[in-house]
Amino acid sequence: MIPPTIGVFDSGFGGLTVLRALIDRMPQARFAFLGDTARLPYGSKSRRTIAKYAAESAQFLVHQQGAEFLVIACNTASALALDAIQEAVPDVPVLGVIAPGASAAHQASRTGDVLVIATDATVQSRAYTTACRAQGLRALEKACPLLVPMVEEGWIDPSLPTGKVTAEIIRIYLAELTADAAAAGLNPDVLVLGCTHYPLLQPLLEAAVPPGIRVIDSAQAAAEAALQSINGRLSQPGEKLPEASPNTQLRCFATDSVEKFERLGSRFLGSSVGKVQLVDLGG
Repeated sequence: MIPPTIGVFDSGFGGLTVLRALIDRMPQARFAFLGDTARLPYGSKSRRTIAKYAAESAQFLVHQQGAEFLVIACNTASALALDAIQEAVPDVPVLGVIAPGASAAHQASRTGDVLVIATDATVQSRAYTTACRAQGLRALEKACPLLVPMVEEGWIDPSLPTGKVTAEIIRIYLAELTADAAAAGLNPDVLVLGCTHYPLLQPLLEAAVPPGIRVIDSAQAAAEAALQSINGRLSQPGEKLPEASPNTQLRCFATDSVEKFERLGSRFLGSSVGKVQLVDLGG
């Protein structure tokens, strides 16, 4: 079979952690990644505006890059614009990051109580709480606004003074969250990373969570769900994607700040993003 073309969209470049997880599972596929860097942050926009921007990005990936499957590697767009994206590209399957994260939490949890850390916009949307409730889970969400800028500044190495600062902030956030959980009568055994920047902090987070709490990376969960969905849509019963190839085809696009994208993107992707192409999606 011909390897599928998978479009991956984020408002910035944090979604490259989702792309990295997708490439790990499907290195033989072709990928087109778009970061709508000219119009971020989405979290400060209205639902209507977010839906408009996300739909335009989806149409670019499908109509101009030939994407046959879309992964929305943006928690805000997944929370507020998934329906609008699907309406904009009705013939292409669309997967967000929130439902797979909740599903992974359900599989991992024995107590049925989970914690979620995310950005302000994602927490305010209550999307993880809703998705977890659909899985029969009780979820407690907390916004951790300092973590994204620390990741982008590279303050993630626990052996360096900057990384120690990040580790202390994580400790404070998690202490507040677990105290709130105890006050609410919850017995959480799972922590969901509800932001695509947070996988870069996973070692620090795993070192800070109380014993017995498992950390769930929603980027990994989304990539696994995408793999299962793509395999399930192949034309021949039982047919799977071909074996791994060392020649993953990747094209990266941004609506602004391509130099920053190229500079920081490798930190999220774990390898070079190559030459990022500038595109104009309009206002």
